[in-house]
Amino acid sequence: MATLPIISFEIFPAKTPRGDAALDTTLEQLATLNPAFLSVTYGADGSGQERTLRLVKRLIERDMPLAAHLTCVGATREEVDALACTWRDMGIRRIVALRGDMPGGARWQPHDGGYQRASELVGGLCRIADFDIAVAAYPEAHPDSPSPQADIDNLKAKQDAGATTAITQYCFDTDTILRFRDRAAAAGITIPIVPGIMPIVNFASIVNFSARCGAGIPDWLAGQFEGLEDDPETTAMVAASVASEQCRTLIDEGFGSFHFYTLNKAPLSYAVCRYLGINPSIAEAA
Repeated sequence: MATLPIISFEIFPAKTPRGDAALDTTLEQLATLNPAFLSVTYGADGSGQERTLRLVKRLIERDMPLAAHLTCVGATREEVDALACTWRDMGIRRIVALRGDMPGGARWQPHDGGYQRASELVGGLCRIADFDIAVAAYPEAHPDSPSPQADIDNLKAKQDAGATTAITQYCFDTDTILRFRDRAAAAGITIPIVPGIMPIVNFASIVNFSARCGAGIPDWLAGQFEGLEDDPETTAMVAASVASEQCRTLIDEGFGSFHFYTLNKAPLSYAVCRYLGINPSIAEAA
């Protein structure tokens, strides 16, 4: 029997009671797949942190494995360290350490007295506790990066500072992911690289978001969704097929873990996992 991939999911705190109820349903469905962890984002500019804390507590109460996000945005080192200590004291041992993005799409500006970059944040976290630290990786150049090589150098710096895993930005061109993996290995990067998978809930929204974060939309992908603007059922079937085939190709290329960006919606990620052979009965047995 083939080894099943390790899976994890990204979620974020809901802003409304209705969203909270929908998130509960999402959590119930994702939990049946026995994920390695759920990563919880938070408002890096100071917004939404109370919602994040409530969600983290909820996951702990349900005994669900989680990773808490931390960024360099909008806080001093002391404030970031204090939050890291809070996560540590709550029993959290997984952290997703990110530089983060400025509110409203503003140009990146380090906070006075704050961590200047993700590698510094990783080093600071290592001084606080023996965290399992995941960092970001970019198969396609980060919008603020001067070159693809600078992204590789930055990932190497994060590894050298103590990062234990790299989770990639979603990338629909699988060959680009494979080239990135090979370039990373050639640069001495040995930590596991986990592809980020984005099942497409709404194609127009993904196009807009991708333009801001530097992710490309291949022509073949646009063709798959052409004319489906008012057909959510077919869109969902195409999206599940695209993500499943990408995961299958990456498994054939030696990848053993995937991180799903769920947008707080379970059905597509759940369907992809089922396609990969992960189902509640197997997860329960594991």
